[in-house]
Amino acid sequence: MPRYSEERRAAVVAKLLPPQSLSPQEVAEQEGLSFATVYKWRAEARAKGHCMPAANAQGAEQWSSKDRFAAVLETAAMNAEQSAEYCRRRGLYPEQLAAWRSDCEQAGRLSQQERRREAEAAKAQRVRIRELERELTRKNAALAETAALLTLSKNVWSAPVVQVPLVSW
Repeated sequence: MPRYSEERRAAVVAKLLPPQSLSPQEVAEQEGLSFATVYKWRAEARAKGHCMPAANAQGAEQWSSKDRFAAVLETAAMNAEQSAEYCRRRGLYPEQLAAWRSDCEQAGRLSQQERRREAEAAKAQRVRIRELERELTRKNAALAETAALLTLSKNVWSAPVVQVPLVSW
């Protein structure tokens, strides 16, 4: 059985959310809880998909990129009125949410460009590897030919000289 009721947990977690946006340390002091307990409850709320801004910054900077993305997803199907209500509850401006949506869209486009660049670089590397392999094969053949000629020339010079008598006619 949990030591604290769900209502108590929800009330504590609500203090971490905008507009209050208190730090876990401040909430722990106010509520008479340990910092670890409040921190754990915040982590559990994040794991359940709740957007939980950090308390060490002000405004939109409080939100991690993961939380910003979650906010964009949560508001994607909302109309302007619902989105404005969402922003009021979270302590945001609709312009911030629009900017985050734009950032998310650009991130997808950038990653697509990056993947295309990586594919082109990989193709260029494969071409370069084929060229190097051909050059290596050619040099190995030339080396083998040179070794064979060297071996033959050593045999010719190291062979005993046979003196053939001259035959006079």
